[in-house]
Amino acid sequence: MRRVLGQLRRYLLGIAPAETTFARRGFAPCAEPVQARLERVGATFLRGYHSALYDDRPEVLSTELDRIDPEMRGFAYEGAAMVLALLDRFSPWRKSRVQTFLTGAGAAHAYMVHVGVGWAFARVGRRIERWLDRRDPLLRWLVVDGYGFHEGYFHGPRAIDDQVCPRPLVGYARRAFDQGLGRSLWFVCGADADRIQAAIGDFAPERRADLWSGIGLASAYAGGVDRASVEAVFAAAGDRTPDLAQGAAFAAKARQRADNLTAHTRMATEIYTGLDAEQAAGVTDQALSSMDGRPISSEAGNTNSATEFASPTAKAMGHPTPLSIRDGAEPAYELWRAYVRSRFAREAVSA
Repeated sequence: MRRVLGQLRRYLLGIAPAETTFARRGFAPCAEPVQARLERVGATFLRGYHSALYDDRPEVLSTELDRIDPEMRGFAYEGAAMVLALLDRFSPWRKSRVQTFLTGAGAAHAYMVHVGVGWAFARVGRRIERWLDRRDPLLRWLVVDGYGFHEGYFHGPRAIDDQVCPRPLVGYARRAFDQGLGRSLWFVCGADADRIQAAIGDFAPERRADLWSGIGLASAYAGGVDRASVEAVFAAAGDRTPDLAQGAAFAAKARQRADNLTAHTRMATEIYTGLDAEQAAGVTDQALSSMDGRPISSEAGNTNSATEFASPTAKAMGHPTPLSIRDGAEPAYELWRAYVRSRFAREAVSA
């Protein structure tokens, strides 16, 4: 019965492998090794996605995902999370698949799980603000980040060329969307510094910082290029290098948490931040510690009540000590990012 159900889900919700190829998406051409790497990211996402469609039981799903090369595994967890969120949305029973995943097998990939949930929201077109209000104040914005990546990756003419942000997104959600949109530019522009600089330069000035943050995260996490290319991205960022560094530090933390730090993450992090990957990840921990117990504010009206995603923030992010982080006048996620940015802005001034 379960096998038949899995096959039915794949028939109804499956995504063709060609959908993540450069040819199908119309991405900018680039060197064959770079294209192969970035297409492999998409293929790994789909492997996780289809694995969850076939069998969403946590113990079975995690066993399947953990067969994947550790360097690419996070993308598979992201794809699986998209399916779990879709099933939570449409199933008349068992509405806690994502919660169970986050507090169990997916805990080490907390960043990627939340981003994958954002893909689901992009596909179903559901209003997101009310859902965000009831979620973890720190991690909830990664869902909107995933929404932004999806729109840039699958709907580039609208999201990038026409610079359309989905109408339901208001306030800080638009900035989180732009971080994800910036991540998509790493793929859309074929990881080319000149194309990325030109694409971001076409956006309004107030959107560029978040787009560069997304580039820092994607280039450090997904990789695909050599040192000279990463240095070219750093040079292209100009006065936005602190945003680039913040994104890279988050990538380093995500990989450190999953115990899958890679050579390309180490390289990009060192170039963008001047620190090694462990030190850059440590900056994100220091930021969380500085926020401990402080109300920050929320443009979305978050009350930090117990929710579907009620796993403790510190545990989900791999912080060594328990933390109490709440929203107040500024979203907790933005305070976190701002602390990290300011650290690298000071480093740039003193260099």
